[in-house]
Amino acid sequence: MSNENKLSVTERKKKQILEAAIAEFQERGFAGASMDRISERAQVSKRTVYNHFESKDELFKAINQCLADQFNAAMEVPYDPDLPIREALMRLGWAEGDLLTSPCFMNMARMIMSETIRDPKLAADMDARMTKLGVVEDFMARASKEGKLDIPDPKLAATQFMGLIKSRGFFPNIYENRFPSREEMAAVIEDSVDMMLARYAPRREVDDLQGAVSD
Repeated sequence: MSNENKLSVTERKKKQILEAAIAEFQERGFAGASMDRISERAQVSKRTVYNHFESKDELFKAINQCLADQFNAAMEVPYDPDLPIREALMRLGWAEGDLLTSPCFMNMARMIMSETIRDPKLAADMDARMTKLGVVEDFMARASKEGKLDIPDPKLAATQFMGLIKSRGFFPNIYENRFPSREEMAAVIEDSVDMMLARYAPRREVDDLQGAVSD
């Protein structure tokens, strides 16, 4: 049985409303969006829309939370000390990469970004919902503690790693109204991992590599 069929009638209607609202906000922005049109798009009554969301503000917040939940769930990648560090970093990078190759996710992110640019409070609220940087910071700290990486500032390293991926995999595609292919994302993640290893690999490993090249 598909996940869609497992949903209750109420859950399906709520899902329809959220999907219709995303499309409406994308086309018309928050100010131009209409609860009447959202109900028409969702093929439910206006009363049903208001039973789930008492206002357009609440509906928009629900979409924000949905995006944040996807981000945070995707980034629940536990650090595995048994994996080689490059493989572990690739796995961490793909936690983000899988989202950035999803048309649904990118469309929702594009719509929300267009509104947060106009509303600093909304941007701050959205940032507070995102906890993924802490997960990446913990990864960097544990890898450094175990000697697999040499990282004096795990928070900075986490910001750098996520920035490397976003700078090529997220922002250009958001602005160009597209999403990257998995092949494009694979290249972005591999390059990002290689750059992190070039910067943070333990000194002895860098020396061994340089010695092998000189030989």
